[in-house]
Amino acid sequence: MPAPVRTAALVVLAVLVTTVLSGAQPGTGREIPTAPRPAPAAAAGPPVVDGFRSPRTYTAVAPPVRLRIPALHVTSSLERLGVLADGTVAVPASPDIAGWYAGGPRPGQAGPAVILGHVDSQAGPGIFFNLFRLKRGTAVLVDRADGSTVTFRVSSVSRVSKTRFPRDLVYVPTLQPTLRLVTCGGSFDHARRSYRDNVIVYAA
Repeated sequence: MPAPVRTAALVVLAVLVTTVLSGAQPGTGREIPTAPRPAPAAAAGPPVVDGFRSPRTYTAVAPPVRLRIPALHVTSSLERLGVLADGTVAVPASPDIAGWYAGGPRPGQAGPAVILGHVDSQAGPGIFFNLFRLKRGTAVLVDRADGSTVTFRVSSVSRVSKTRFPRDLVYVPTLQPTLRLVTCGGSFDHARRSYRDNVIVYAA
């Protein structure tokens, strides 16, 4: 038997009230950020198994504060780097200091931690001037804010054109903690006032 019109109206009203309380704007498809609400009290009866939640299984590590590459006599504090308006990662403000891409994993967490540095400047060599000289097995150390240090070993070094930058190899998540060191390299394009290539060090 069809439900009375009054009952249907009450159902519509209940949906609208629920939508407003949940922070959604009707008709926009966008959510308004709201503070987390406390979880409702558990109802009486047998416990309910929530199959969509699991405890954190990865190791939490402190943010990086210093990079050391003993083979190159490199020691540098680490600037936190974000993303520019064009979607590219920002570069360190000073040629003498390396920078860590803070939008990615921290060194020691599963995934590729990315550290960038300049190869040179008008004043002379930059912090990553000799990065291309690194050999397989060379140690790269990252000191963290809690006083701990994580050591990576170089697995390979490559030089690629900036027009063919391997985003997948550099930024795609990995199951193990990895490290990417990135700088400029190759010949200098005087018209654009930049190097044509990137030197990328892969370490694990």
